[in-house]
Amino acid sequence: MIPLSVAPVPRAEIPGALPDLARLRIAVFRAWPYLYDGDEAYEARYLATYAESPGAVVVAARDGERIVGAATGAPLGEHDAAFAAPLVAHGYDPGEVFYCAESVLLPEYRGQGAGHAFFDLREAHASALGHRYAAFCAVIRPADHPARPADYRPLDAFWRARGYRPLDGATASYGWRDLGDAAESLKPMQIWIRAL
Repeated sequence: MIPLSVAPVPRAEIPGALPDLARLRIAVFRAWPYLYDGDEAYEARYLATYAESPGAVVVAARDGERIVGAATGAPLGEHDAAFAAPLVAHGYDPGEVFYCAESVLLPEYRGQGAGHAFFDLREAHASALGHRYAAFCAVIRPADHPARPADYRPLDAFWRARGYRPLDGATASYGWRDLGDAAESLKPMQIWIRAL
């Protein structure tokens, strides 16, 4: 087992951590169920949000000094409006919701508790900012998708054990290019939420 340290990145150091986060997102999200064909230019634009958002948090998992995993979050009002609309439609005030965005960890470091630490630290940050809820979204893929691995285990049980539940009828759409595709396409994203 490789010892990991997991801690928030100090605010002033977030811009310097973003290239590592971009590298991790491209590597980890290539796998099922995201099948993300990422590129560094897109990542730089997307991740700039976390350097610019005053309420954002970036949590890093490190093997020594090397960042091998990361999780991000920001107040919903400081994130993509597409994710706020379904919550508003279900009666939630975006000012009360903290959006937990990606959690990415290289496969060889999984199973050591980093996933729980990522949520613990983001939820503590959200509570300190006065948010009442934490939410995230997960891609919805058909059960018979040809790229689905036979041994795939969804993370639903992990998320439920942390107190999250899928919000019935609350989906957002987000676009990216799948591996092997020529163009970007919109994917449905199920919103999960819990009270803090």
